[in-house]
Amino acid sequence: MLNLKNLTVALSLWGLATAHAAGPKAEVIHWWTSGGESAAVKKFSDAYTAAGGVWVDTAIALGEQARSVAINRIIGGNPPTAAQFNTSKQFLDIVEQGMLNNMDEIAARDGWDKFLPETVLNVVRVKGHYYAAPVNIHMPTWIWYSKAAFKKAGIAAEPKSMDEMFAALDKIKAAGLIPLAHGGQPWQENIAFTAVLANLGGTELYLKVMRDRDPAAIQGEAFRKVLTSYKRLQSYVDKGAPGRNWNDATALLITGKAGMQIMGDWAKGEFALANQTAGKDYGCIAGFGARSPYVIQGDVFVFPKTNDAEAIKAQKLLASVMLSPAVQVEFSNKKGSIPVRTDVDASKLDVCAQQGLAIMKDKSRHLGNGEVYLNPDQNGALSDILTAYWNKNVPVEKVQKDILSALKR
Repeated sequence: MLNLKNLTVALSLWGLATAHAAGPKAEVIHWWTSGGESAAVKKFSDAYTAAGGVWVDTAIALGEQARSVAINRIIGGNPPTAAQFNTSKQFLDIVEQGMLNNMDEIAARDGWDKFLPETVLNVVRVKGHYYAAPVNIHMPTWIWYSKAAFKKAGIAAEPKSMDEMFAALDKIKAAGLIPLAHGGQPWQENIAFTAVLANLGGTELYLKVMRDRDPAAIQGEAFRKVLTSYKRLQSYVDKGAPGRNWNDATALLITGKAGMQIMGDWAKGEFALANQTAGKDYGCIAGFGARSPYVIQGDVFVFPKTNDAEAIKAQKLLASVMLSPAVQVEFSNKKGSIPVRTDVDASKLDVCAQQGLAIMKDKSRHLGNGEVYLNPDQNGALSDILTAYWNKNVPVEKVQKDILSALKR
């Protein structure tokens, strides 16, 4: 006869043993929800599982929403094991409020200082402590183009300047296609502006505006030209652009309905998901000219404060696994980014990623994205001004004055 009491005890003991054998459990909050992004984050979860851990996936659409949930849970005393933020000042407040565990032990053991770019180190290292694990480098201002669309429009060579880009957009429009695939969302308009500032203004003007907030530069003729060129791009988007998600804009290139898109290299994840090959089905332009700056963006994971030994073990294992060389390459191949490590085997990366890695070897071309130089309030104010300018008839002189006011120290 079955002894239910003994069975219950046996099952309980088996459950405890199984949980222990499974290793540290990590709940990870992130906003990677598109097809390509989901395929990429699975590389992290698979690697964490292979290392003996249990990955609990909490995917929340949209970065702002995911960060808000993470912060509310940290403040509310129910923190996740790790949470995604951008390589920026987004998490500085919770560092200063003592709400994060540092990863000093892992950073020292694995030698983060030896392989992380200085721009990234300056974000994750706060007052000598490592409060975030950087997992990739995204360059937000890549210019993508459909090979099929270029062929239909009679464009033989990829553009090598802003003027040539506008000429190509005119040809695409004449061919009856959408010249510039765009999603009418403020952050996407901010990317378009950053691309024009970097390519037309170069490193010097970019830093004078974004880092130094130099009044003379912001009110000058060179920056005026940047703003008018940015506004000109708006004339090449279709009526369906407002509110469109970035990956839906990328799909227009994939299906040959649009010619070009300005978007971060996470777009490659969508091309990969559609079985399209870089250099064959689509082209990629990191910038115009051999001296064009490479804007560094990316993602990091922070580790909320906890005294629970198992949770701390899970946090350290996550940081170590996410930055391991092989996982970095596998993740980047799906995500579209380049590895944050400078010492990986690049032979397994596509031609666009190899182009990015080659540029990263030249430190003089490194630029932080706007969120590295601006605090969240300044960045938000700038975004509002740029979106209004993109969508409405606002005199460029007013835009210059508004930006100057928004970026005051």
